[in-house]
Amino acid sequence: MRVVIVGAGPAGLMAAEVLSQAGQTVEVFDAMPSVGRKFLLAGIGGLNLTHGEAAPRFMTRYAQRQAELGPAMADFDAQALQAWAHGLGIETFVGSSGRVFPKDMKAAPLLRAWLHRLRHPDQGPGVVFHMRHRWQGWNAQGELVFDTPQGQVLKRARATVLALGGGSWARLGSDGAWVPWLQAQGVDVAPLQPSNCGFDMAGGWSSHLRERQAGQAFKHVSLHFTDARGRQFDRKGEFVLTEHGVEGSLIYAASALIRDEIAAQGSATVHLDLLPDVAASTVMAAVAHPRGARSWSSHLKSRLDLGGVKAALLQEVAHQQGLKPPGQNAQHAQEAQVWGQLIKRLPLTLTAARPLDEAISSAGGVGFEAMTPEFMLRALPGVFCAGEMLDWEAPTGGYLLNACMATGRWAGLGALKRVLG
Repeated sequence: MRVVIVGAGPAGLMAAEVLSQAGQTVEVFDAMPSVGRKFLLAGIGGLNLTHGEAAPRFMTRYAQRQAELGPAMADFDAQALQAWAHGLGIETFVGSSGRVFPKDMKAAPLLRAWLHRLRHPDQGPGVVFHMRHRWQGWNAQGELVFDTPQGQVLKRARATVLALGGGSWARLGSDGAWVPWLQAQGVDVAPLQPSNCGFDMAGGWSSHLRERQAGQAFKHVSLHFTDARGRQFDRKGEFVLTEHGVEGSLIYAASALIRDEIAAQGSATVHLDLLPDVAASTVMAAVAHPRGARSWSSHLKSRLDLGGVKAALLQEVAHQQGLKPPGQNAQHAQEAQVWGQLIKRLPLTLTAARPLDEAISSAGGVGFEAMTPEFMLRALPGVFCAGEMLDWEAPTGGYLLNACMATGRWAGLGALKRVLG
C-alpha cells in the first residue's frame, strides 16, 4: 500500500524524498496544476534558502516554538540544507545580510533538479504526482477524498503526510480549507493569522500623502516598538508606504509583536527614527539653525538631507499633531526641539493587520500538542503534518523555507518509521 503526501510544496516534497529514498511507494497529490507554485513565486526576487547565522541565534527566530521545532531543525539545519542543494547541483552563496541563496538566485532550476530526482531515483520507485487533485478530507471508510476534473478519487494509504500550507496566498493553494476537516476529527487547530504582513494606519493617510508617496520605500530607518508586556523590537531596515499603511521587510520582522498588540490593545504605536545614524544632538542643532528665507522642506533637506518620502511622512504626522514649522530665526528653540524629537521618534499608530491572503506567511495551525514528537496527529494515527500548516511562525530571511523543509523531512521520517514498524 502506498504512502500519500497531500501538498506539493517544499514540505511535501521533502517528505516524499525521505520516503521514496527508503524504497516506499509514494504518491503526491496537489490541487494546483503544477508543483511548487508558491515556492516558485517566492523565489522570483531571489530564492532565499536559509540563513547563515549561528544555530543558537537562528533558532531564536522561531520564538516560543524553538523547543518543538528543535529536533527537526537539528536534523536538517542551514548547513544540511545547503549540502542538500549542492547534491542537486545547485551552488549557493551567503549574501551580505547573511541570507543564503542559489548562485543564480533562481528557484526554477532547483525545483527542476529536485523533481527529476524524485521521479527518477537511482533505485526504487519514483514519486508519482497527481495534480489538480483537491483534497476534501476523509470518507466514512477512512479513505482520502479528492475532487478532480474527472470526478471524485478515493485513496487509502499506509501513512499520510499532510503538507497543505497555511492560509496566505490562496491563489497558489494555501487557502486553509483543511482547518475544519481536521477540527472535525478532534485535532486542535489555532486560528490562522497573517504573519510577515503589512498594517493599516490609524485613520489612513491624507489623500496628498497617499497619492504622492504610496509605493515609496523608506531606506535606512530604525523601528522601535515595546508592547504592553514589555517585549521590545529595535532594528534598522527598510519598509514601504502603502495606500493603507506600511509593509516591507522591517515591518514584517516586527509583525508578530504588532499583530498581537493590536489583538490585545486595539492598536499598536511604533516609533521610527528617520535618521538612525545621526545623533539626536546633531538633529536638534540642525533643526534649530536659522533657515532665513528658505522653506522648511528646503531647510530639512539642506541641513539633514531629509527629503522624499521621509520628509513627507514627517510633515504628515506633524500636521496630525497640529505642529507648524518653526519660525525663520533662532527664537523658536522650543518648536525646533519638538520637530527634532519627531525626526528621531516619529509615532505611527497601526490598527489592523492586512488580510491574511496578502501576508507572506501565516501563524496558527495544527498545535504541536496535538501531535506526537514525530508530528503524527494523536487523534489520527498514521497521519502526519508538516510545513506552514503547523502552529509556528518566523520572519523572512530563509527561516520560513528552512523550517518547512525540516518539518517535511521530520514528518517523512515519522511516516517511514510508522510503515516499517
